[in-house]
Amino acid sequence: MVGAALSGLGMAVPESRSQQELWDKFFSEHYAGNAVAEKLWRRSGIETRHGVADPLTDDVRALGTEARMQRFMEAAMPLGREAIMNCLDEAGLEPSDVGLLTVVSCTGYSTPGLDILLARDLGMSDAVQRLHVGHMGCYAAVPGLATVNDAAVARGKVAVMLCLELTSLHVQAPDEEIEQMVAHALFSDAAAAVAVVPEGPGLEIVDLVARTDAANAALMTWDVTDNGFRMGLSPLIPDVLERHVVGVMDELLTRHGVEVHDVAGWAVHPGGPRILDVIGERLELDPGALAESHATLRDYGNCSSATVILVLQRILAERDLKDGDHVVFMAFGPGLTLYAALLRKRG
Repeated sequence: MVGAALSGLGMAVPESRSQQELWDKFFSEHYAGNAVAEKLWRRSGIETRHGVADPLTDDVRALGTEARMQRFMEAAMPLGREAIMNCLDEAGLEPSDVGLLTVVSCTGYSTPGLDILLARDLGMSDAVQRLHVGHMGCYAAVPGLATVNDAAVARGKVAVMLCLELTSLHVQAPDEEIEQMVAHALFSDAAAAVAVVPEGPGLEIVDLVARTDAANAALMTWDVTDNGFRMGLSPLIPDVLERHVVGVMDELLTRHGVEVHDVAGWAVHPGGPRILDVIGERLELDPGALAESHATLRDYGNCSSATVILVLQRILAERDLKDGDHVVFMAFGPGLTLYAALLRKRG
């Protein structure tokens, strides 16, 4: 029996600003010219970021959480519609074909939520099944993809997953915490969607592996406060990932007879340039293996759960994948958690 396959991807982003402009015209004053903050900014590997809240014209630092959530829903609806329709168009599907809509986000919530409102506005069936995956952070696209794949395999559903993150709504008041400096230098906004069909050509989801290092859970946090969501991002995170990435890849690849050098594409979440460097070194990847991850970080920044889909979309556009070629789809986040999926080109 032919298994399910990822058959379409789509994205949408708000207006952009250059990383240099954001520093010169806002964050330099925000951090009172702090040399550490400027150093982190310039080493981010980012040239362009996108945000629904442009700090040069729209300062959200004084907003409470309620106001930020209202802003989230206002901005998320058009971005979500655009990403899903781009995804369906690429897959050759109509909204009425969708049997399961999954929305992933850790940056905004409301009820009725995006899953209900987008299904309504896009003209999906009133019988469409829905799932919301919330507050898992940057790695959520991988277990989310596994969930929509399971629905396609077990119940024959055409399934769509939308990852939509608006981190620009959570800029915090200035302080001296390194974690906040890193977060403000890295995070950006994007919506990215994938469609999974019960059978047909595309990327087959072969297997999934997870690893959680709960002893180091405090190194990455995302707390709901009275003034939006606040990131905790320790500089020790690459060291923890370095200890686990080889074991995770061994578990994911070897049981399918695949070696690291056999993988044709590496869709790795670009949490930051040092993280990508550590993964490349530990796995002994060829130069250029993580080119799409670096390029996505450069052009979009870290867009939390949506980012790894942007990387995968770039791989599909730029690499000539053949039938049977494998792609690794990997991300990490709070927990401290690492998730990876093995995909295989079909058709």
